[in-house]
Amino acid sequence: MTIDKRKMCILSAIVDEYIKTGEPVGSNAVLHCLNMNVSSATVRNDMAFLEKQGFLEQPHTSAGRIPTYLGYRFYIDNLMAPKPLSTKEKKLIDSLLNEEKLQTADAIVDTAVNVLSDLTQLAVVSKSNMPVFSVITRVEVIPAGRRLYALLIITSAGSIKNKICRMEFDLTNQQLEYFAKFINENLTGINLDKLNPAMLQNLAIALGAYMMSLSPLLHAVYELGEEMSKADVNVHGEQNLLSTCGLNSQEVVTLLTHKNQLDYLLSSAFDGVSVVFGKENESFAVTNSSMIVSPYKMHGEQVGSFGVIGPVRVDYAKVIPHIEYVTKSVTKLLTDVIDYNKQNREDD
Repeated sequence: MTIDKRKMCILSAIVDEYIKTGEPVGSNAVLHCLNMNVSSATVRNDMAFLEKQGFLEQPHTSAGRIPTYLGYRFYIDNLMAPKPLSTKEKKLIDSLLNEEKLQTADAIVDTAVNVLSDLTQLAVVSKSNMPVFSVITRVEVIPAGRRLYALLIITSAGSIKNKICRMEFDLTNQQLEYFAKFINENLTGINLDKLNPAMLQNLAIALGAYMMSLSPLLHAVYELGEEMSKADVNVHGEQNLLSTCGLNSQEVVTLLTHKNQLDYLLSSAFDGVSVVFGKENESFAVTNSSMIVSPYKMHGEQVGSFGVIGPVRVDYAKVIPHIEYVTKSVTKLLTDVIDYNKQNREDD
């Protein structure tokens, strides 16, 4: 299938105009947008050709045309003129993603999600696979009350998670000191995803005479590690999605309720930006919507991704440069923070 330059200009003009107005675009509107010495009849013929090829559709007999999903995709891949971020916008993002303030990987990703949602006024979903690449750097046990003990796990990504463990009896200082030494000697430097039932059983046996008294703490450490290694999908700016005209509110609520169904789409993101349209995929079944996905990395490894969700007629030329800039910033910051944390551990 060949589309000549004039037809591509017409398709681009229709997509741009429809994104701005949300109304079907007629031939006169196309002529107004383009500096072409052609008649309305020629434009109508070209629009009919683009409709026949599946790039446009006519919602009403007397109305103009609107882009189809195929038309949007061709526009994004071949015709769109990205709107570069201004120096002011870049400085704002840089100031919000200030590595001196954000000293953990979780803080960087959480802040980036908020920044993207605020800048685009759209909903943003994220999934982080960083726990898979993180190693345990320290485990602490702190008495928190009668028969209560707080467990803390600190990872190489700077993540800190805690869990309260209730015992059937109080532990002596000797038992606590032994457990702290034992658990750090056996788990420091271990990847979170290596904490499995087989390792738990081997560690319990290695406790020897302390096995009966300290096994509940050991099991609590295992459960905490499991929680940390699960990469849930997080959403920010849900209200932006719920208030968007043209989206089915019930479909939006279903999507937000079952947000982890977006896991596959976020995990399978390739290098660079990709666009998924609603109803094209079972896990993203919101009619007239789209999700712009961009993965971020750490030391060259893809460790997560962001997805900006909005209406199908979102301003791709504006939103895509924003998600690209934020993603590149997060990739750099994650590498810097991990290297900084690693250097601090070596110095200690």
